[in-house]
Amino acid sequence: MSVVIPTRFRPDLVLRAVTGVLAQTMDDLEVIVVVDGPDEDTVTALAALPDPRLRVLVQPKKGGAPHARNTGAQAARGRWTAMLDDDDEWLPGKLEVQLKLAYSARRATPIVASRLVNRTPRAESIMPRRLPDPDEPVSEYLTVRRGLFYGDGFIQTSTILAPTELFHRVPFTVGLRRQQELDWTLRAVRHEDVELIVAPDALVVWHQDENRERISLEMPWRQQFEWSQRSRELFTPRAYAAFLMSVVSSMAAPTRSAKVFRELLGEARTHGRPGAIDYLTFMQIWALPAEVRHALRDKVLGRGR
Repeated sequence: MSVVIPTRFRPDLVLRAVTGVLAQTMDDLEVIVVVDGPDEDTVTALAALPDPRLRVLVQPKKGGAPHARNTGAQAARGRWTAMLDDDDEWLPGKLEVQLKLAYSARRATPIVASRLVNRTPRAESIMPRRLPDPDEPVSEYLTVRRGLFYGDGFIQTSTILAPTELFHRVPFTVGLRRQQELDWTLRAVRHEDVELIVAPDALVVWHQDENRERISLEMPWRQQFEWSQRSRELFTPRAYAAFLMSVVSSMAAPTRSAKVFRELLGEARTHGRPGAIDYLTFMQIWALPAEVRHALRDKVLGRGR
C-alpha cells in the first residue's frame, strides 16, 4: 500500500497528515511525501520522523498539487495507492476499511472513496449525505442536488484509494485549480473496468480552515467554466446543468454580472438539462451573498460544532 501526500510550505500540517497515516491499523505501507519545490523547513521537519516507511521526494520547482500527485503515484511501489492532502487527516482504520471494500468490488479496478467529517470554524458535518444509488451515473451522483445545499453526493481527494495502475493510466490534470478530484474521477470511470465505491463510514477529517490560504477558497470561475465546456462528454446532460448552476455559479456569483448570469444559464439550458432544483439553486446563489447562504445552510442542515 502506498500513500501520496503533496505539500509545500506547511510543515506543521504535513506532519499531522503523515502521523495519521503511520498510525493506521495496517503496517504494510509506504508514505510518499512529494514536496512541491524547494522547501527546507518541510524537509527538515519530515527528517525528524524516524520511520523507514516515510519517503520524501523534493521537486526541483513548483508544479502544483496534481503534478505532485502524479509524481508520487509514479514512484509508488504498492499495488494500491491512496491520496491525502497535507491539510487533512485520516482516522486510524481508513485504509483497512477501504481495502476490504476494494477486494469485494464487482469490477477489476475499483475507486474506493468514503464519507468524511467536514470541519470548518463555523460548523461540522458528515459528507456526502447519501451513497450512490445502484446504476446511478457517477457524474449525476457527484453533481445533482436533491436539496438546495451541496453534499448529497461528493468525493474529495483525501478519501480516494485505487489501484496504482489506474493513477498511471489516468493521471491528474496538471494546471486545473479546482475540482481536481471530480475531473479525475469522471475520466477514470469512463473505463469499463472501473467502478466507484463509497464507504459508508466517515474515515477522513477534511479541515476547511477559512483563515489560511487554500485552493478551494479561490474562485477562478472562468477557468472552471472553460473546463466544464471542454469536459461536457464526462457529464450527462442532467449533471452538466447541475454543475454549471451550482458549482460554477457559486464561483461566479460574486461578480454580480448580469452578463455572466446569462452566460451560465444559457450554457446550462443549451447543452444540459436543468431540473427544477437547479433553477432554485441558481437563483438563490445569485440572489444571496455567500455568507448568508452559508449561515442558512448550516441552520437548515442542523450543523454545529
